[in-house]
Amino acid sequence: MTDTTRDSREAAERAPTEGRPTDQSWRVVPALPTRKAHRQDLRTAIAVDLGRLAASMSRRLGMGSGGMIGGRLALSVQPRALRRLATGRRVVMVTGTNGKTTTTQMVAEALRSQAPAVSNGTGANMLDGHVAALMTRPDAPFAALEVDELHLAQVTEQFEPAVILLLNLSRDQLDRVGEIRTVAASLRRALAQAPGAQVIANRDDPNIVFAAADHPAVTWISGGVRWKDDALNCPNCGAFIGDTARDWRCACGLARPAADWTVSGTGAVSADGSHHELALSLPGHVNRVNATFALAAALHLGCDEDASLARIGRISEAAGRYQTVRLAGRDVRLLLAKNPASWLEMLDLVDGGDEPLVLVVNSREADGHDVSWLWDVDFEVLRDRPVRVAGDRALDLAVRLRYAEVPCAVSSDVDDALAGSATGVPDVIANYTAFRDLVTRSRR
Repeated sequence: MTDTTRDSREAAERAPTEGRPTDQSWRVVPALPTRKAHRQDLRTAIAVDLGRLAASMSRRLGMGSGGMIGGRLALSVQPRALRRLATGRRVVMVTGTNGKTTTTQMVAEALRSQAPAVSNGTGANMLDGHVAALMTRPDAPFAALEVDELHLAQVTEQFEPAVILLLNLSRDQLDRVGEIRTVAASLRRALAQAPGAQVIANRDDPNIVFAAADHPAVTWISGGVRWKDDALNCPNCGAFIGDTARDWRCACGLARPAADWTVSGTGAVSADGSHHELALSLPGHVNRVNATFALAAALHLGCDEDASLARIGRISEAAGRYQTVRLAGRDVRLLLAKNPASWLEMLDLVDGGDEPLVLVVNSREADGHDVSWLWDVDFEVLRDRPVRVAGDRALDLAVRLRYAEVPCAVSSDVDDALAGSATGVPDVIANYTAFRDLVTRSRR
């Protein structure tokens, strides 16, 4: 070794300590995650190109967002497209009966505080929608994907998500989805196929506890349960549980777990007792619960808390939900309610107001043809509110309101209902297809 080489090495060894205090601590700051596009096989590349072309044509022709047709075509060409496109990404899957779309948007925004993330923001929540979302940006290291409750098991058969969010389970479209026990068992199978995923689950819903209890990595969120009629009996053995607001325990061993996060009136409290303020643009306790799920997922994936909360807090609508739009020549606020649990939350949100209220109910295929659930909703809270009803099942809704002693006027359509309502900004609560049609009209 030459003297010059020895001197250079000694200088390099001295460099970190010379010229600064010796007690200064140093740490390695990780770089933001990046993802090189996974090298695709020829079949997958062709499938993605054809899918993108189909999605683009659908948008240009005004036939839709392309959120399904592009993915469907890609899957027909490459049945393993979902697995191929998910490789190398950190994917968050969000499922449950209510709150999927809003929570998925919150998760996506939180992840984008750190790096690019793709998401199926249009609500196309089955495999074709997932493929369509993933192929929009192959280099994005993150993905936040809403998934239909009965399709999570199909997803985890193909790849293991980094995080799975289980929000809640309640009766919804019984003629399509089936009983809640069927859905809970399907979620349980899905989690068994993804032992390496971090599960973030609702500890206040016995059906969710049943689905997630045996998973090795669960973060439990406590936000309270307003709709309790689908959680009175143990989903494991059928025994009566009773009031799920308390720390219930069944004789079979299934019990309410300790909370890692508890949602408060202003934010969320973590297990160590620290309070995290949630300054949201979206209203209601239900959205504080959604935001807590999103925050827990973002923190698990290494996102900065302040940056994540700032982006979550700027969300003012989710695929049209909570948005003030122009319909029939006046401003209205659109709210989505599609089953007893979500109607309970939306009625709580408008409780105490004196603005005109329009309720719209359809019973098309995407809604479920059975509207007997109307009798499970506590419409009695509307007795002091001016109400107008519209939609395919307006008369069914009017009968239900009559038994609830809520005076209402039946309108031929939403425009007629708005024209006949008093001044102010009406709240329009609509179920799925009625809501979708109103959002589409408002964007023309």
